[in-house]
Amino acid sequence: MKKALKIIGSTLLVVLVLLVAIPFVFQGKIKDLVQNTINNQVNAQVTFTDISLSFLKSFPNAQVDVSNLEITNLAPFAGEKLASVKSMSLAMSIKELFKDPNDGPMIVDAFSINEALIVLKTNQIGQTNYDIAKTTEPTSTSNQTSDSGFTLDVKNYQINNSALTYIDESGNIIFYITELNHSGTGTFSDVVSELDTKTTAKMSLSMDGTEYLSNHSLKLDAIIGLDLPNNTYSFKENKALINGLPLTFNGYVTLLETGQELDISFENPGSDFKEFLAVIPETYSKDLSGVQTTGDFKLTGRLHGIISEETIPKMAINMSSKQASFKYPDLPKRVENITINASVNNTTGFMDDTFIDINTLDFQIDDDRFNASATLKNLTSNMLVTANLNGILNLAHVSQAYPMALKTPLQGILKANIQTNFDMNAIETNAYQRIKSNGNLELTNFLFHSETLTSPLKINQTAISFKTGLVALNTFEATLGESDISANGTLTNLLGFLLSDKNLQGDFNLNAKRFNINDFMVAENTSATSNAKNTETDSQAHLKIPAFLDCTINAFAETVIYDNLSLKNTQGNLQINNQTATLSNLRTNIFNGTLAVSGSVNTQDAIPHFNLDLNADAFNITESINTLELLKALAPIANIFEGTLNTNIQLNGDLDSSFSPILSSVSGKADAEIRTSKTKINNSPLLNTLDSQLQFIDLDALTLNDLKTNLSFQNGQVTIKPFYIQYKDIDIAVGGSHGFDKTINYNIAFNVPASYLGSDINRLIGKINDPEVNSISIPVTANVTGSFANPKIETDLSESISNLTKQLIEIEKQKLINQGTSTLGGILDDIIDNNSNNSATPDSTNTAPPKAEEAIKNILGSFLKKKKTQTDSVN
Repeated sequence: MKKALKIIGSTLLVVLVLLVAIPFVFQGKIKDLVQNTINNQVNAQVTFTDISLSFLKSFPNAQVDVSNLEITNLAPFAGEKLASVKSMSLAMSIKELFKDPNDGPMIVDAFSINEALIVLKTNQIGQTNYDIAKTTEPTSTSNQTSDSGFTLDVKNYQINNSALTYIDESGNIIFYITELNHSGTGTFSDVVSELDTKTTAKMSLSMDGTEYLSNHSLKLDAIIGLDLPNNTYSFKENKALINGLPLTFNGYVTLLETGQELDISFENPGSDFKEFLAVIPETYSKDLSGVQTTGDFKLTGRLHGIISEETIPKMAINMSSKQASFKYPDLPKRVENITINASVNNTTGFMDDTFIDINTLDFQIDDDRFNASATLKNLTSNMLVTANLNGILNLAHVSQAYPMALKTPLQGILKANIQTNFDMNAIETNAYQRIKSNGNLELTNFLFHSETLTSPLKINQTAISFKTGLVALNTFEATLGESDISANGTLTNLLGFLLSDKNLQGDFNLNAKRFNINDFMVAENTSATSNAKNTETDSQAHLKIPAFLDCTINAFAETVIYDNLSLKNTQGNLQINNQTATLSNLRTNIFNGTLAVSGSVNTQDAIPHFNLDLNADAFNITESINTLELLKALAPIANIFEGTLNTNIQLNGDLDSSFSPILSSVSGKADAEIRTSKTKINNSPLLNTLDSQLQFIDLDALTLNDLKTNLSFQNGQVTIKPFYIQYKDIDIAVGGSHGFDKTINYNIAFNVPASYLGSDINRLIGKINDPEVNSISIPVTANVTGSFANPKIETDLSESISNLTKQLIEIEKQKLINQGTSTLGGILDDIIDNNSNNSATPDSTNTAPPKAEEAIKNILGSFLKKKKTQTDSVN
């Protein structure tokens, strides 16, 4: 006995060692077999990371495992993945591994596929990515079997945690199956047999952008009869559950050379109205376990005919319900008196002849009853729509009767009595004469929340009437944020806006007591340069003009709020299109004056851009300069004035997140006229410093009424065209530039009578006692740099006085020696010429821009020429 046990134990050990070792011996053969079989069968690139053979996993059968299988298409879908499979297993008899290929096909008993992702695709010209089988020349019956690499004789199979995507680009159809788990038992080898299958999955289907199934749950237990010689598959004892809706079906599918022939009928076996709610995706219908329902619901259908490139099955699908109701346990309202009578039909087998008939769709919530009916034809081409809506609906009751994922509850009363008839092509091409509608719609106390608006829109009252090709907005009274709106007008494509991606077009008259610009802007997160005082990049929410608006607005508002401005009695024309607002004839009262605006604001890009003409009339200088950052940057010294400002500014640039100009981006030009009777030099460190260095002038006494100047600005620099002012009998010319950063570089030229230059000069002139000498004026120049807060001033006053003193002494000497009048005239010429050359050649500290410096020279030249002419005339 002991010896026998040793023999048995030794034998088992040897067998076990062989079962473990043999797979390593035949590993290469199996891998080559699979690779060669695949290469001989498909036109695609097939790869896998590993293939293994085991005699233990499926003992007494052998098991082949393939890991990370990928099938990649060749042209015309080159580079696209047809399938990827994490793992695949095939079980077969051990003897099949040693079978000679000439002895017949290899028989596989079972297989399993895990985590497969398959993408089936048909492109615009009808080519498919799954037609990858290589075509072979016809062979005799005796050779067909031996040429095949393997066949299936399946006792069981499994597909676990997999997904399938079908995309038809020509038909604009997308079909998803996810979380797919499918198993079957039976055999394919018998002539006629049965396959017992179980399936669970989630399905989504969209056609032409309309979602018909949205993550619907599917559970299917089906016994499928297999008639392999005739390629016919029949359905027996089949039960399906679609999102809680049970269905039974029967019929058959036969595979043809040019398509499939089918005849399938289905119905829901019960008649509980809860089954209707079960069709709605759980995301929207929520938990149905506690929902109370009354009434019936019946769904029946038949599909029969040929599926080919030209035809679809004929169909008759009917859905009906009478006197039904439902109530969710956590909601206070009940939806009742529900009547549904709808069908989907096709009597020809041609896709374009499919039509949907919603004969009746009625329901009631409390005392509000709503009735609707519609017919949709030509679903796949130019869809024809006929619809009728009639009833009253309290929108607050909708969210109190049906679970809705809303941040804020619905609110408002809707009254509708509308009949419409149109085709979708009329909407797409704006053929409004083919949109035949009539009736009325009223909406009161409606509260609308949207991400496209910065605040909720409350429509207090609106009344709309429908006519062929036109929708009239008879009444519209609403509030949005701080703004109140009263409007009327016409809409030309309301259906295009509601049913497709068309813009909302119309012409409106708008009135408001208070209108805040920011209330009507859309916030978008962008990264942009948006600080008016620096160029730091920051992530901010930029305001956008809504892209769906395409309209013309004639507006009047008692008060318009823009940034920190309050505009009074604003009226004008506004055209909105492509996220651009174009303003024309816009006038408003501000700063005790009038502002006229024309131009555009474009918000298409990440950073909004503007291009405007501004005409200001009689602006209060102090108020406007202190309020408007732009004016403060263009004329920072203007805050010394008390009076009014007239200006015309042409400018363009970018806007920051609050719709204010980014000063570093602004360029343009301006003409300005200041009307003032008083200056306040104490408000200006620059003028205080200049006043302290120039004893011959009292800047407080300057006459600046009707001061006019021109300037241009770009890249943060403002260039002032030289302008002229006068103090008593002193002519003054000013030119140069300053920056938005408050740096300055100005040249100022004074034509100063000699009598203003001190007692020494006056004493010398008195000694000479000559009318010509008494009228002498000399140029004095000042170069101003630094900043407005900390100015640096360089003048040639001392040098000019010194030169003049020397010349006057020389005149006095010449007069004493009695050299005559002609010599006096020559000496006066020298005085003028010397001082002119001195002032026109500033020292090395003068850094004024060449254009400004040249302008100052020309001004001085004209002054000197005038004085010289006066002197020559005396001679």
